[in-house]
Amino acid sequence: MTTTYEVPFNQPTFDGNELAYIMRAVEKAHTSGMGPFTQQCEALLEEALGVPRVLLTPSCTHALEMSALLLGLDPGDEVVVPSFTFVSTATAFAREGARPVFCDIRPDTFNLDEVALERLITPNTKAIVPVHYAGVGCEMNRILELANAHDIAVVEDNAHGLFGRYHGRYLGTIGTFGTQSFHETKNFSCGEGGALIVNDERFVDRAEIIRDRGTNRSQFLRGDVGKYTWVDTGSSYLLSDILAGVLLAQLERRDVIQEHRKRIWQTYHASLEGWAKSTDVQLPIVPLDHEPSYHNFALLLPTRERRDALIEHLKGRGVHAVFHYIPLHLSPAGQSWGGAPGQCPVAEDVSERLVRLPFFAHLDDRQSTVIDAVLDF
Repeated sequence: MTTTYEVPFNQPTFDGNELAYIMRAVEKAHTSGMGPFTQQCEALLEEALGVPRVLLTPSCTHALEMSALLLGLDPGDEVVVPSFTFVSTATAFAREGARPVFCDIRPDTFNLDEVALERLITPNTKAIVPVHYAGVGCEMNRILELANAHDIAVVEDNAHGLFGRYHGRYLGTIGTFGTQSFHETKNFSCGEGGALIVNDERFVDRAEIIRDRGTNRSQFLRGDVGKYTWVDTGSSYLLSDILAGVLLAQLERRDVIQEHRKRIWQTYHASLEGWAKSTDVQLPIVPLDHEPSYHNFALLLPTRERRDALIEHLKGRGVHAVFHYIPLHLSPAGQSWGGAPGQCPVAEDVSERLVRLPFFAHLDDRQSTVIDAVLDF
């Protein structure tokens, strides 16, 4: 039986031009990929982020898969990923035959541990995939230092972090590639969607080819070639222009949406700080020179039993709170790639104790319901 919550965990925010742009796409009879809304979204993101190329995709998973194809991974290659992440971070590279190598996370930000990373690099390491958990940047300076020393590509899984910053630089623009998610749970949503950020101009042409089934149709549409044909490996990684229209409406209001989310994050932190100190609960930690994207608000309870009890307590008050990732190295697939209990102790510990509170742009008055319920625990 499905539980109905007074305060859901997530609720997409559609209060701009989403419906108008959907109707415009239908009226213009261009609902497939690479239409005018796709072009506008890509241009907006390229200008806002200051990057050579942004390519919309059907999901962040597809963007990660494109990065794997662009890197030319072969069986036997290794890709270092944090164990505490969504499965796509690993499967996008494993499907090309590369072996995911699971790295532990930091106990403060829950990001890939740059100290543990150094011990995992081998001559077979071809890529490092830092995940900016909750939109708080990984320690990219050290990660890039290690990557450059060993000639390793860096693919930022920035599903949580659009418009977050690390030392003044936008997350997703620092590595060779960045990947974005526009799933309905993200800050900016079109239901399902993603983007590949190409930060190295050498990969732009091939990225366009891979996205469009291995053809050079993008060059044809620009008038660079007289006809298009099959020239490389690829797949159909094109986002429908209907969904691109929904996304454009979101991105046009990015400052308003981000300001809402920042206020909600700050209200949670200020309201729960005293309670957290008295109950041995860790609130989100944002290091200096980091500006988060305000994607989520997670509490780290002292034990799994307390975490589970809090989730049940909130459920009884009509508040939907959830835990997060099961470490990949403990999953059946992860163990087939060499994962084993005890391999990433911090990830295992955090997974047992973390709970995420409801977080969406128009939480507004309902946030007090969540806060009061937590303070009563």
